[in-house]
Order: sequence, then C-alpha cells, then structure tokens
Amino acid sequence: MKKTIRDFDLNNKKVIIRVDFNVPIKNQMITDDTRIKESLDTINYAINNNAKVILMSHLGRIKTKEDEIKNDLQIVSERLSKLLNKEIIFINATRGIELEKAINDLKCGDVLLMQNTRYEDLIDQKESSNDLRLGKYWASLGDIYINDAFGTSHRAHASNVGIATYLPSGIGFLIEKELKYLQPIINNPKRPFVVILGGSKVSDKIGVIKNLVNKADYILIGGGMAYTFLKASQINIGKSLVDEENIDFCKYVLENYADKIILPIDTVNVEKIEDSAATRQCFINEIKENEIGIDIGYNTLKLFKTYLEQSKTVIWNGPVGIFEIDSFSKGTRGLCEILKNISAVKIIGGGDTASAVINLGYKDCFDHISTGGGASLELLEGKKLPGIEVIEENEN
Repeated sequence: MKKTIRDFDLNNKKVIIRVDFNVPIKNQMITDDTRIKESLDTINYAINNNAKVILMSHLGRIKTKEDEIKNDLQIVSERLSKLLNKEIIFINATRGIELEKAINDLKCGDVLLMQNTRYEDLIDQKESSNDLRLGKYWASLGDIYINDAFGTSHRAHASNVGIATYLPSGIGFLIEKELKYLQPIINNPKRPFVVILGGSKVSDKIGVIKNLVNKADYILIGGGMAYTFLKASQINIGKSLVDEENIDFCKYVLENYADKIILPIDTVNVEKIEDSAATRQCFINEIKENEIGIDIGYNTLKLFKTYLEQSKTVIWNGPVGIFEIDSFSKGTRGLCEILKNISAVKIIGGGDTASAVINLGYKDCFDHISTGGGASLELLEGKKLPGIEVIEENEN
C-alpha cells in the first residue's frame, strides 16, 4: 500500500502536488474541466491542513514556441481560482528566481501554480525524459511530494519520478480512487466479468487483450478495431479501417478464444466520413466494396446486451463508433443506455470513452470514470506505473 497525503503532517510544509490539468481548450475556453475538478479534494485537504501548496501540471505537448503560447496554464489558473473560490498565485516560469521567491513567500493555505512543466521539453525534452537535474531542482522547492496525476503516472517524467526520488512522497485522493476501483477489478473481479473494447487500432489494445483474455469471461469488440478482427475472419470489410500488421494476432485470438471474443454481427456504413454522410446498416457479410464501417448496428447492440445484462463487472475502453459525429454515435449511446440499466460495477477506462459518456450525458451512470486513458490501459495490461511505483510504501 502506497503512502497517501493523509500520512504526512502538512502543517507549514511546502507541499508539491503533481496534478493533471491537461484539459481541452478551444478558442481560449476550457471545454471540459473534469480533470481540474477531480483534483480539488487533494488540494483542499492540503489547504485545510495548513500546507503551502505548490501545484505542477503539464498541458499538451511542447515542441515549438507556438506550442508554449497555446498551452499556457494561465487560463487553468483562472478556472481553478473560481472552483476553489480562492486566489491562485500563478508564476509564469518553471524555474528561476521569480519562482523560488514566490514559493519562499508562501503562507500556510496559499496555493501557487507554476507554468506548464512541459515548457522544459522545448530543449532536450527535460521533463519528458526525466532529466535528473531538473527533477532534483524541482524537489528542492518543496518538503513533501504528492502525486495526484493519474493520467501521467504511466510515464517516468521529471515532475513525478524525478521529484519523488528526492522527497518524502505519497499519492493524492484521485490516484487513490483510481487504484481502489481498477486494481481489485483487474485482480479479482466479480463475475461474470465483461470487457468492452473499442477504438480505432488493434495495436493500441494488444497488451490489454493478452492480459484480459484469460481473466474476462467475455470481450465485446467494437469500434474501428472490430473490422480488423472481421477481416481476420475472412469477412469482406470494404474500405473500413484495418490494422494490417495485426491481422495474424486477431486470427490467433479468434482461434484460441472463440468462446470469449464477441464480434459485431451488423454494422453502420458510409461511403465517406463526413457529418452529412448518408448511413446504411447491414449485416457484416453485406458490406459493400465502397463502404466504410463507422459504428456497430442495432442487432449488435442487442447481442452485446445479452452479455452485459448478466455481468457483475464491466470495464469499457474505447468508443464503438465515431461518436464525435452525431449520426455515427448511436452504438456508443446505445451501450450507455444498456449499461445505465444494469446492476454491475461499471468502469470507464478514460480517454475517448470518458469524453463520450460525459458528452453524451451518462456520467452519473458509471461507478468510476478514469481520468487517465493511457495509464488505465497499462494497468489493464498488467504493467506497473512508474509514477506510482516510485511512491513510498506505507509500512503501517
């Protein structure tokens, strides 16, 4: 068991909290502040225990000066201030005298947010490569380190592994919640245990399939990756997306786990992927040469429902259609409706699936929606997450 923020005396301590404020921004507006809201419990706990709070987060990828401009954390600072109903000290720097002085001037209960940690990636990828000197420098700014950024915990960066190497460390309430839901399900799920896998490419899910095919009772496959499995079954998929490099893997899975892998029996197709495209639904053996499969069909929903209604645990990772286009979202929406009405432990594995269920209005229908797509995938693959592994163990 890892140490948590509760295991430390925070009074008058400079507490560095690595949060995940990597939120979507469009036209200088935050379009989804879920990740900011999910950090509030940990931040408020530190405030209420008289800590001097130092927040660190990345935003986007930084390869050019233009990337710095569009991934400035100032807008996040303003939103956080409103959510906390408290002034946030925002420092437009990731190192240097201005940052050091601001931290040294903090009073108990103050909250400081430093600029995007990935600004340090502009030269030599110092943040993302876990530059030792950078991690040691950032550690020198605080007394205690708390990792609450589950979404980056599958990466060894200077702002997680780097800092935790040099400071007493623990996890925050968000990571604690993620592990509370995900680890027991992966290790000892209530059965029947059903996994829904979607998304575009088989390659993104190979590790998950390898790990869960021996643990799950059934794996329901939709999304773009379904067409690679269908092609591996000698079915004509027209111009649908196919992951050519992994057809042999799909054949192997189908041959060895035929009783567990449930594929679509019908599909929604278009001739061109665009908002106004006319759709045609057909059984999988009726896809035309000029058609692209973009969603599961009505009969597949009914088939999936028979497995989901008997389930006790469900993990869903990957939309089953191009949900961003309304007319291509019926499969994903239909699955949400089915899951809404079943009594099972229901987990969303972050990423696009989280965006889908939230944007479609089904957020409250799930027991847990992970904030980290990549991190949750690696947990599902059975991998260790370096940003969590480095945290001190609780010996009590």
